[in-house]
Amino acid sequence: MGRTLPRRALAGLTTVVMLAALLLATGLTSTARAAVPATIPLKISNNSGRGEPVYVYVVGTLLSTGQQGWADAGGTFHPWPAGGNPPTPAPDASIPGPAAGQSATIRIPKLSGRIYFSYGQKLVFKLTTGGLVQPAVQNPSDPNRNILFNWAEYTLNDAGLWFNSTQVDMFSVPYAVGVQRADGSTASTGRLKPGGYRGFFNALRGQPGGWSNLIQTRSDGTVLRALSPLYGLETGALPATAMDDYINRVWSKYSTSTLTVTPFADQPSVKYYGRVSGDVMHFTNSAGAVVTSFQKPDSASVFGCFKKLDAPNDSVRGPISRTLCAGFNRSTLLVNSQQPDTGSASFYQDAVTNHYARGIHAQMADGKAYAFAFDDVGHHESLVHDGNPAQAYLTLDPLD
Repeated sequence: MGRTLPRRALAGLTTVVMLAALLLATGLTSTARAAVPATIPLKISNNSGRGEPVYVYVVGTLLSTGQQGWADAGGTFHPWPAGGNPPTPAPDASIPGPAAGQSATIRIPKLSGRIYFSYGQKLVFKLTTGGLVQPAVQNPSDPNRNILFNWAEYTLNDAGLWFNSTQVDMFSVPYAVGVQRADGSTASTGRLKPGGYRGFFNALRGQPGGWSNLIQTRSDGTVLRALSPLYGLETGALPATAMDDYINRVWSKYSTSTLTVTPFADQPSVKYYGRVSGDVMHFTNSAGAVVTSFQKPDSASVFGCFKKLDAPNDSVRGPISRTLCAGFNRSTLLVNSQQPDTGSASFYQDAVTNHYARGIHAQMADGKAYAFAFDDVGHHESLVHDGNPAQAYLTLDPLD
């Protein structure tokens, strides 16, 4: 990606790791710790209907050492060799995927990382002195720009498996993720409704304001993907002011009223109170002490959930920022001064909203997705988890 890890991976997967570490430290996962093996099977089913060969990659970071590398089909971890400046070619980490209508099972090791899959061509990975350079298709010169591909994210550790689909960086070829529990039951998420793939792109094309410019098409007419709004801003596909009107209205509202944030569902007594003074929203605790403050965000801060809405992995600013980010992207801050708004009925109802995220959620069979960095606020994310997974699933779905 021209960078080592995406914002969502750093935010979401790091939180997962912290939670797992906490559970292990308190002894709450002793059974899972004994039961979760070094690798688990991942069944990949190709229901895409496409005739091209599929290539699969398992890349990530060892949680125990922070070492980056890749895994082969048997689940053996291989550290990346030293990179260079300019970047040097990475070893071929591709695993042959199943043909259309077939399935194949590989093993995935204990990592925090990604499972890439591409159609027709192998992906190009390179190594810098700082580690793996992943695809950055918002860059016109990226060698992967004209390849049809996507990825899922996972963390497997002693506390179990977290496996999710993601559209934080882009919306592309559809897939679903799943897990089989030790008792034989299964859970899955990430699947589009019938016609949802084309439905999303049609909705984006019909949305005024430059949203159709997010769509990238290959010279042969193949629709490759839609970039996230953040990348739309960075490439000029979307105007830099895309969310400004909504941001201005939020700042105006809370200059005369109070925004209450209750960031932890299991701690309803922990509340923070936001009021705007000039270009700054100050949050106080129940004792009236200021605990953190936010400069008025711009559209990039909203879409990326960073910069002026930075969310460190702490117990105060991060949880408040996550809540603000979700409220801005879902456009719920004007209709509900009690945040987070966990019910989806009021999401994306304002004319100024994250129409990319709105369109993705509208096309998901279960309504769940990771369409922006903190889409897990209120549990609207496309995630499966089990503390003692017997098997994971990745299903490549048709582009209809």
